[in-house]
Amino acid sequence: MPSIAEKRARFHELHRSGCFVIPNPWDVGSAVWLQQQGFPALATTSSGYAWSHARPDNGITRDMALQHLAELVAATDVPVNADFESGFAVDAAGVAESVRLAVATGVAGLSIEDSTGDAANPLMPLDVAVERMKAARRAIDAAGGDTMLVGRAENFIVGRPDLDDVLRRLAAYAEAGADCLYAPGLQTEAQVRAVVEAVAPKPVNLLVGTASAWTVADIAAMGVRRISVGGALARSAWGGFQRAVELLAQGRFDGFADAAPGKVLNVAFAPR
Repeated sequence: MPSIAEKRARFHELHRSGCFVIPNPWDVGSAVWLQQQGFPALATTSSGYAWSHARPDNGITRDMALQHLAELVAATDVPVNADFESGFAVDAAGVAESVRLAVATGVAGLSIEDSTGDAANPLMPLDVAVERMKAARRAIDAAGGDTMLVGRAENFIVGRPDLDDVLRRLAAYAEAGADCLYAPGLQTEAQVRAVVEAVAPKPVNLLVGTASAWTVADIAAMGVRRISVGGALARSAWGGFQRAVELLAQGRFDGFADAAPGKVLNVAFAPR
């Protein structure tokens, strides 16, 4: 198994050119399966992990998140990027402490959001969000500096789809030390290209969480460096589960028709 330093170096290398898909497992089994399919890196999904514990997105504790990160890092040979929500803290000092603990799990990267959870005021003031990003950067640098910091502008998924504000925020996060920038919820090529241009030459992550006509090649042509899927894989698994359960409640078993064969899963997860 590669060392943590080697995983982190590989993660930075992946962001230097081209475009790669970084899928989002929600537990050790899904992480190992995705690694076996040849994906070069993985990213956690806060929503997928929360649902596996019968909690809503943003409903897990910091300790739960840290344990989850440590488990996925230990179980896989590829770099793992942490969906670290808003850093499990409000103030910059709290973010710094959370980031210090996350880095210690061995993750190759982690993201910090600027959402508040308050429907009336869903985004942090820009100056507050920037100070939090700077604190995250300092914590990473104090630990060696090789963990990638991802700055997220949550405008489009909290009901504030102001592209100009997204661009201001991402440019400010890049200036504050974010290595990669991310605005989940972008829907058009023009929006994606605007984000890429605003933070160039730093890499951009694009979320594709629903069925899309875009291909990886289309997205690469827009200048995006990496593509994540958020909770989409977990939701797909839950969708199959729900359909099977609905049929079972009707006294039918044909919902199992597309189930993965147990032999295949046993081979995939056999000790190596």
